[in-house]
Amino acid sequence: MEILLEELYKIDINLEKFHTRKLFLDKDSYQINGITQSGKTKLVKNYLLGLKKSSYLYIDCKDLRIDKDRLNKTLGNFCTNNKISTLVLDNYTPSVNIVNVAQLIICCEVHYELDFLTTLKLYPLDYEEFLTYEYKYDSTALNHFFKLGGFPSMHKVSSDERALYLQKILKNNLTSTELEILIFCTKMMAQKISPYSIYERLKQTQKISKNSLYMAFELLSSKGYIHQLQKVAHPKAIRKIYLCDISLKSALTIEKQFSKLFENMIYLELLKSNRDAFYDENIDFYLPSCDEVILGMPFADERILFKKMEAIEAFLFTYQIKKVTAITMSTEGRMSHPLSRVEMIPFDIWAISD
Repeated sequence: MEILLEELYKIDINLEKFHTRKLFLDKDSYQINGITQSGKTKLVKNYLLGLKKSSYLYIDCKDLRIDKDRLNKTLGNFCTNNKISTLVLDNYTPSVNIVNVAQLIICCEVHYELDFLTTLKLYPLDYEEFLTYEYKYDSTALNHFFKLGGFPSMHKVSSDERALYLQKILKNNLTSTELEILIFCTKMMAQKISPYSIYERLKQTQKISKNSLYMAFELLSSKGYIHQLQKVAHPKAIRKIYLCDISLKSALTIEKQFSKLFENMIYLELLKSNRDAFYDENIDFYLPSCDEVILGMPFADERILFKKMEAIEAFLFTYQIKKVTAITMSTEGRMSHPLSRVEMIPFDIWAISD
């Protein structure tokens, strides 16, 4: 095992052009959580390249050459003997023992309760981060975002291979049950759905227990492949399901539901900005911290928005909503309303405005 550690210690880290993310690392010890392909490894390697070569050791715990028992016996002494101050355990698993170093960084999909580590949650690219990959900041960039989504690696995959590329990644990182649930959630994007209804649907075509499905559903949710949005003032009501990235829609289903895809995009921007949101009937997103309602209306005009305002007026009055924002593809405008300030704003402007 020491021979492998020596090899890993001496090898030079290679990293192609790094595109700045909104998260960054300093001298603290971290647990970086995020789904596969979200950019955890590149974030860490970019940080390591700023350190003295002899001061760090990077280990990918999925390396097939690693014997976990032998690693646990030798890693501590190896770090001490080589005066390693920064240890990175990528694709970390609890079967690898934690050793005493000045800075420990672990990367994993599942969150582990390790109080001595600062937790960072890394999502796929939001729209503003996506723009660092683009040559032009205009409508072509937004159209490109619709096609590629937020996985950084998709920029290097040709258009005819994207669907199969994502399918392969998901097959390698999810169980068959998790993948079936994810495929079903893709078809039900931005709609109300419960784990029980998923079970009722999937048991018609395959043999599956309720307990195993519920466990797989919770694991998918905890990893961040799917997200659930709670109904305002009704924590036990059925929640709406959103995907970790819009690219999964075209990779896992042939169904075209642009309005739902657009709503999912808005949700992810809210998620990544750490703004608490809820849904209600006819209300896509209610943000209680700023008394705001956000509506996904990609092709709205003033007439359509006026009718929508009539439908949600009771909600606006009940929750004393100060602002209603209709997110569109390209339409801008404002309209007068006795209760709230109402405006239409294109997604690409809204997404980078905060």
